[in-house]
Amino acid sequence: MSDRSIKSLNLTKWILLVIIGLLLESCILALVAGLFLARRGELKLPAEILPQLSGPAVYPSQSDITQIGQTASPNAVKPNKRTQTALAAFADESTPTPSQDQATLQAETPTAWHNPPGGEIVYVCFDGKFDQICLMNGDGTRQQQLTNIAATNFYPSLSPDGRQIVFSSNRTGIFELYSMDGQGENLTQLTDHIGNLYAPAVSPNGNKIVFTRESGSQQDIWVMRSDGNNPRPLTDDGGNIDPAWSPNGEQIAFTSNRNGSNQIFTMNSNGDNPRPINIPEAPKIGGRVSWSPVEDRLAFYAGPGGDRNIYLVDLDGRNLLQLTSDGDNLAPSYSPDGTWLAFTSFRDGNNEIYIMAEDGLNQTRLTRSQNSDWQPRWGP
Repeated sequence: MSDRSIKSLNLTKWILLVIIGLLLESCILALVAGLFLARRGELKLPAEILPQLSGPAVYPSQSDITQIGQTASPNAVKPNKRTQTALAAFADESTPTPSQDQATLQAETPTAWHNPPGGEIVYVCFDGKFDQICLMNGDGTRQQQLTNIAATNFYPSLSPDGRQIVFSSNRTGIFELYSMDGQGENLTQLTDHIGNLYAPAVSPNGNKIVFTRESGSQQDIWVMRSDGNNPRPLTDDGGNIDPAWSPNGEQIAFTSNRNGSNQIFTMNSNGDNPRPINIPEAPKIGGRVSWSPVEDRLAFYAGPGGDRNIYLVDLDGRNLLQLTSDGDNLAPSYSPDGTWLAFTSFRDGNNEIYIMAEDGLNQTRLTRSQNSDWQPRWGP
């Protein structure tokens, strides 16, 4: 073979290698672009492919939120950095500047519901600086932020008719109780300097609100009319927090350390006949409880910090049932029909709202914010 033929062959090989290299580079660039668009939601990859391509979500640590919010103890409010910031200063609500865009606030559809959970869930959503009040449907759709003010807003609860949200906020310098409608409008301050107030809950007939009052180092259960008038104590021995109405409104469940460690108690709605529910198998009972709307049963959380779980128990202390086992799970709340429970979990590295069936099955994450979502309360 002549030198000219060899040079021609080498040139042909070189050209082919260049073409192959360009094709490979184009494929790689297309793959990278496709992954980028898929992560932004502009390109839909098959469900069986995308999980393999995307690693686990990484969230910032929210240990301070875990400590104050999900223990549900008003004592924990004081060391929280957000609570100590600008107590007397707050933003003009007439000019909202949402800290989360709609794409961030909206949860992904969690599953193809055969029988979607009904009602609405009100909860606390941290906007990066302050706790705010948010609302969503029971299946996680239509998530919306209702408050936008430079103050702590937490302990929300829906009225039995679903038209009113009551919550605690320190926008005036101390924690007062407020009400607003489901659109975040018609805001009304219900209380005026009777102490720091938390965990309000409207009675089944809508006539009363029970709540925790903190004055000095003492916490007790109080009740008032739904318009804020006639506030009065139901307990006066301290260490009593997080009240919850029975379905018929004749009893109130709450958590108390009056016997040395946290126990769940029930009492008549006028404060008479307080009696403990003895649950020796449940270690370190937490604060918030939820009364089943169809059974003589309570949902609560218990366990050491970082490894707390949701339990059910009958009012006589029998039939204790543990529903969760992964992560830190707190603040259970029954759905209006008694078939579901909403709760907060830290299992994914960030406080988020989950729901599950009453038997603990079908545990499903509803919120997917980069910040913490917690303190869910279910309503109609």
